[in-house]
Amino acid sequence: MSPPSAGLRRDKQVSALVLAAGLGTRLRPLTYVRAKAAVPVNGEPLVRRVIRWLVSEHVTDLVVNLHHHPASVTARVGDGSDLGARVRYSWEQPVLGSAGGPRRALPLLVDGAPRRSDTFFIINGDTLTDVNLEAIMDAHRRSGALVTMALIPNPRPDKYGGVLVPDGRWVTGFSRAGAPGPSWHFIGVQVAESKVFAGLDDGVPAESVTGVYPRLMAARPRSVAAFTCDASFRDIGTPSDYLRTSVELAGVEGDRLAAGAGGTRHRSARIERTAVWDDVVVGRDAELVDCVVGDGARIPDGARYCRSAIVPAGTRAPAPGERVDGPLLVAEIEE
Repeated sequence: MSPPSAGLRRDKQVSALVLAAGLGTRLRPLTYVRAKAAVPVNGEPLVRRVIRWLVSEHVTDLVVNLHHHPASVTARVGDGSDLGARVRYSWEQPVLGSAGGPRRALPLLVDGAPRRSDTFFIINGDTLTDVNLEAIMDAHRRSGALVTMALIPNPRPDKYGGVLVPDGRWVTGFSRAGAPGPSWHFIGVQVAESKVFAGLDDGVPAESVTGVYPRLMAARPRSVAAFTCDASFRDIGTPSDYLRTSVELAGVEGDRLAAGAGGTRHRSARIERTAVWDDVVVGRDAELVDCVVGDGARIPDGARYCRSAIVPAGTRAPAPGERVDGPLLVAEIEE
């Protein structure tokens, strides 16, 4: 790991908040059994991948916010020491949103230590990227902005909402997916000043893109800066996104898709391009192709599944797009 540049080597320590409290509704049914940040991506929990990347960028003082299935995150991260980080947790009840979460975490991020900076990173816990954190911090400090967002050209305007940056430097607004005209795509990394969130009521849900940031831009047009770059971006938002990213990384890193702990796989079972989580039992002559099998699922002998997200049914009633198949809750993975 190379030494940090001046951007992260100043006299005050820069912390990062990893947003991991969300309900993960788009990733259901998989998030019925784990928080989205805890899902294994080619065998490694997503949040551990994010932390390893932050440490490689010399950001080691971390706060992870929690709400949904919090133990699935804490059990896999602990205090972060094995990853070279110091990890503390900000607990939310109810879930406080993309602005309310940072407000709740402020005492951990900026208070209590004389060398801690009032500027910190906010990192979405559901995407993988390689943004240069030193570069975005340098750009933020030079611009005088209150918030700086990492952006790439919008790869799928039909799928992703956009960020409007008419002059290439300053954010002027946000657009919905499918809106006409050029836009940029936010890839889950931003730098913010604590004052952006300090005025919010603690414990009250609030959103950044649909609330706090538009108010900032209305009051001070050059308050939200754009850091446009060519960083990589891998989405984990839906079961289809998750499976595609996992399979792609298996091709690069070596296949650990079925490396879940515990459980058994009968030697006659066929498992192809399928992510198998912990404590899964796959029966005789079962077939799983392009699937995701969540913790504790029991795949019966002879069962056949293709492009399916599968978790134990328990007593849960299926939501639209889901079905109960014996002991399993199953949803089709859309293309």
